[in-house]
Amino acid sequence: MTVPEKLLDVHIHAEKGYRPLVDFGAWRVAILNFSDDLRPENIDAMQRHNATDEVFVLLRGRCLLFVGEGDDVAITAIYAQPMAPCTIYNVKKSVWHTHALSPEAMVLVVENRDTTFDNSPFCPLTGTQRKSLIQMAADQGI
Repeated sequence: MTVPEKLLDVHIHAEKGYRPLVDFGAWRVAILNFSDDLRPENIDAMQRHNATDEVFVLLRGRCLLFVGEGDDVAITAIYAQPMAPCTIYNVKKSVWHTHALSPEAMVLVVENRDTTFDNSPFCPLTGTQRKSLIQMAADQGI
């Protein structure tokens, strides 16, 4: 017996990149799949969300979560956290972050529904920071 659509929504995102799938009340659930801009050598900035925390859960593949310390104009330190499957990683409000994903990776993202580019600035990485990020990813096999 098929479940009526009025009782259950089913969403799939199999293409590359990020796609919001469910918006409800104040929250959003999305999927982040591998895309070329998430290759370590293509990462040239980090983002932060000034109004909310953001939650990530690795569903498959490998993902290296980068978090950075700094202020509004510069990132002063970058840390790499290998993500374990089915583990919740909560990036705190206003913390610089980005990801490097393996080609088969899929990450569940939970964030505030009103998370937009207007309240989520980017900060460019220096050449030295980019090289460090690439090396950290290589050390993890990504």
